[in-house]
Amino acid sequence: MKKLVLILASMLWLTSSLHAELKVPAIISDHMVLQQQQVNPIWGWDTPGTKITVTFAGQEYTSVAGVDGKWMVKLAAAPANAQPQTLVIQGTTRREVQDVLIGEVWMCSGQSNMGFVTGQDRKGDLEVAASRFPNVRLMKVPIRGTQELQTDFRGQWQPAAPESVRGFSAVGFFFGRYIHQVLGVPVGLIDNAWGGSSAEAWVRRQTLDQEPRFKALMESTRKREADLQSEQGKARFEQQIAQWRTASEKARAEGKAVPRRPEDWLANQHRPGNIFAGMVHPTLGYGLRGVIWYQGESNAGRAHEYRDLFPYMIEQWREEWGQGNFSFYWVQLADFKAEKSEPGESDWAELREAQTSTLKLPNTGQAVIIDLGEANDIHPRNKLDVAARLVRWALVKDYGMKLAYRSPEFKGMTVSGNKATLTFDCFGSSLRAFDVAEVKGFAVCGADKTWRWANAKLNGTDKVEVWSDEVGAPVAVRYAWADNPVCNLMSADCLPVTPFRTDDFPMITAPKP
Repeated sequence: MKKLVLILASMLWLTSSLHAELKVPAIISDHMVLQQQQVNPIWGWDTPGTKITVTFAGQEYTSVAGVDGKWMVKLAAAPANAQPQTLVIQGTTRREVQDVLIGEVWMCSGQSNMGFVTGQDRKGDLEVAASRFPNVRLMKVPIRGTQELQTDFRGQWQPAAPESVRGFSAVGFFFGRYIHQVLGVPVGLIDNAWGGSSAEAWVRRQTLDQEPRFKALMESTRKREADLQSEQGKARFEQQIAQWRTASEKARAEGKAVPRRPEDWLANQHRPGNIFAGMVHPTLGYGLRGVIWYQGESNAGRAHEYRDLFPYMIEQWREEWGQGNFSFYWVQLADFKAEKSEPGESDWAELREAQTSTLKLPNTGQAVIIDLGEANDIHPRNKLDVAARLVRWALVKDYGMKLAYRSPEFKGMTVSGNKATLTFDCFGSSLRAFDVAEVKGFAVCGADKTWRWANAKLNGTDKVEVWSDEVGAPVAVRYAWADNPVCNLMSADCLPVTPFRTDDFPMITAPKP
């Protein structure tokens, strides 16, 4: 009994020592932006049982630190306010969070094209030099992959200025700058992108393990984990590291480029749950308007799976945040890789289709950039136009403006003789061919499923006639169905038509029997 008492006393002492003073996470710090017109959670840690008082904008809120030391209050909804305010937190110690603004908060997530920094944009030198916007605030979450749910990270909010903007997401910054300039309100941007990341890394591991649709994915994950965590796997990785060190030293001595360090898959951006635990979870619940997302390249080879995985991730985030169906807008994959001389199959086209199918979820939107890519660079440098297409969705759907915002989408098809007539939903606009009068980008097939390039011409404001002299009775049509399609159909508002297919032929990325 005495031994048990001593153990319990030691545990209580340890718990108290861990929370001997008031602490708040990095996401709640000087220069932060609170989301306007909605309740904003504020949380932290202190000695268990300590009464916490939070004062902000003339209002006082109280809480008590729980047995784990965590406490939380919820600030009342308030309108946008560009006047700096101080948030005061009193517990075992006192903390003042200075220069707090109220406005619009957006999270900027995805892989390297979202992480692509402003300083590398095609006009990055000018954009950085002109980036003095003290009421636009930036938070960059450091990269961390882990299976252990993190509660905090090292970081701080910074006003937008050349030194902070240079290394911040270009798409994120341009998106936020548009909102700030158009609406005239403060904007907070949270950049947690990780280059090369896979979508499954952004979802809580436990939910993936329990979802039957991802059984094959998680079985292969557990098999790989067992291998890498075995003695043989650890020895193999240590050998790879040793070989890398030797090669690196040799490269330096010869003045050559140092090879890339072997990747520890267990802690990288592909292992299911890693990014959620390490980078998303510490910000979970922070008040925001929505998320902008640019990812998919790493999942292109599994586009069939992405049809379920991507919308599942969005639904899970919304459930985790507890703020309803917040807005979620993404960038469809750009054109990339070599142009093909003949029409055929494409995993990138299938990934784009998976992204488009996710529009079935409420409060979602897609920026089509099939015209903004670069064949020899997976990171196209024109991020301003990417952000401009994303922000149209937000300005219309979240802020009630009247703007063109949605790319035309395939609506229906009729066939007469050797011609197929396609009808499009132009969302208040009309169709036009860009650059040249000839409409390019269509392919057609007959019952033999052999694809042929098609002739095409506009028929009115929302229709296109498609035919090929080699296909007597067309059964299906595809548009911009390639890694890097040659296509030129746009709306009158210069929004490219969304790539599509009318067939339901088996996907090349579908699991093989």
